[in-house]
Amino acid sequence: MGKLNLEVVTPEKVMVSQEVDIVVAPGTMGEFGVLEGHVPFLSGIEPGELRFSSGDQTERFLVTTGFSEVSDNKVSVLVDAAEKATEIDAERARKAMERAKERLSMDRGKEDVDFLRAESALKRAIVRMRVSEKKI
Repeated sequence: MGKLNLEVVTPEKVMVSQEVDIVVAPGTMGEFGVLEGHVPFLSGIEPGELRFSSGDQTERFLVTTGFSEVSDNKVSVLVDAAEKATEIDAERARKAMERAKERLSMDRGKEDVDFLRAESALKRAIVRMRVSEKKI
């Protein structure tokens, strides 16, 4: 099997830059996988699990929103944030989920509550917890 060049980039740093055998990412139209020779395409990235393998090693990352480009055996993933699954603090994610649920349960007429932001925080916390459960 041939190799792909994978780059995962956030505004802060390059999280991954290496050759891999396969990439599976959470696209806006559903999860997609990329192998060597994949047709060029662009996709939005939704919060979820990005995983990639090289040989018998598989790595998992939590990624937030962004986009991905596949072209000439290169996969570029540009996202707002990314974390290795092994570095996710599940307790912190659980607390964030509780706070978001609390905000969403408040009266919709309250001006000091940003419900769209709370919904987004809830989605991120749920995804973070799911990805952290798959650390191995």
